[in-house]
Amino acid sequence: MNTVSSSPAARPARAWPAATALALALAAAFPLPAAAQSNAELLQELKALKARMAELERKLEAQETKQAEAAAAAPAPGMTPEQLQDFNRIAVKAEALEDSRDMLGFKGLKIGGYMDPTWIFNQRQHRAGFQFLNPVDEGGYYYDTSYIGTVALDIVKETDSGARWRLTLVPQRSTQAVSEGTSSPVQEASVSVPITDLQTRFIAGHLPDWSGYEMLQPTLNKFVTHNLLFDTTLPASYTGAGFEILRGKWLTKAVVANMAASRRQPNEKTPVFAYRVDYAKGEFQGFGFAGIHGRAANFSDKILDADGEVIRQRDSRVDTFEFDAYFIRGDWTLQGQLSAGRQLKASVTPAEDGTLRDAYWTGLSALAAYKIEPWLEIAARADYIWNGKNGGGLLTYAVADPYNGIGPAQGGDPNKGVDRGALSLGLNYAFNLNTLFKFEYRYDWASGPVFLDTRSSDYKKTNQLFGTSVVVSF
Repeated sequence: MNTVSSSPAARPARAWPAATALALALAAAFPLPAAAQSNAELLQELKALKARMAELERKLEAQETKQAEAAAAAPAPGMTPEQLQDFNRIAVKAEALEDSRDMLGFKGLKIGGYMDPTWIFNQRQHRAGFQFLNPVDEGGYYYDTSYIGTVALDIVKETDSGARWRLTLVPQRSTQAVSEGTSSPVQEASVSVPITDLQTRFIAGHLPDWSGYEMLQPTLNKFVTHNLLFDTTLPASYTGAGFEILRGKWLTKAVVANMAASRRQPNEKTPVFAYRVDYAKGEFQGFGFAGIHGRAANFSDKILDADGEVIRQRDSRVDTFEFDAYFIRGDWTLQGQLSAGRQLKASVTPAEDGTLRDAYWTGLSALAAYKIEPWLEIAARADYIWNGKNGGGLLTYAVADPYNGIGPAQGGDPNKGVDRGALSLGLNYAFNLNTLFKFEYRYDWASGPVFLDTRSSDYKKTNQLFGTSVVVSF
């Protein structure tokens, strides 16, 4: 048997030079512990390396800082050093103004207003002249006074949380003055607080009525006067609380409130439920409906003292419902409204035995407007109310009114109220973005003589009105 020698001479001739080279390389890269420096020396070198890296980082940061300062000092493209200086000064001032605004509470604050000095001619009243800030408690509320000739200041504050605070002041002819016959200037005093999001809100306070297509403000109304349904079938305001919900194209508002009263009288407990729902079908059209259900003041049902003086009016059940729609596109504006309502024990004429009877009414209103030029618009509006049952009677109109033309015809059947109509033709001239001149001719009629002629003391079936106003807003 042959044996393999273990002597060096017997090993492969090519293997040892490669192994030796590898060993030498490893030894050079990683010296054996026996031949290398001690652990203390390794730690010292590591510390020196860290110090060197820290020094390099400091130099890099210093270099970046110098570059940033140089870039800031260099003029912006297209700006001279003087212009850049002015720009920086403006930026500082702007920041200071923002800080001052926030500190003074002006953030989210919006102030607006309007006034509309008006001139009115009324045929049957034989009256012609200016009217402006005339008090409700002296002259009453009629279709030729309404909310005409007013000045308003509107203050709205919205907080960072989304809560909204609003106060609108209208001296002499505010919604509260109309509701309660006082000189209160409060048109609206309301709060709106987000509940789950900005589209779901709690609302409370004194709120103007939201029924119908026609707005109360002269800035949003195309005529000097309002339509018949606005003046005779809708309340002025609500005092209460409820909610406002916006979901997509649907907007819903509802409150439990006193109708046209800042507080309830003794022995009055039942409020009204008032609501409005709007649907914006598209950019140019939409519709809405509104209603009132509950108890409100009844001016037929009076409580008298021993001398026959009125102590107060009782309240009675009220139910109203109206539907309105609009189409506004280009130069055209089309709007319309249908209404129906009743109030128990509130008709103008009681039964033969003195028992109070119910008042019922239905009505419609339609408006069309066309802009001949962007600054010149013509408009027409037609209204009609059926009000014949039980001698007539409309919301808060429970007695005959020879000024507004409500109640039985003079010399006619006291159990039949007159039907009322009105036709208005208007012209609007926009002098500038804040100034609008309005002109209106209005023809009112009734199915029987019910308009009192103050000169002859006779009753007529018709009346004519001409009005003009200048509406300036900001």
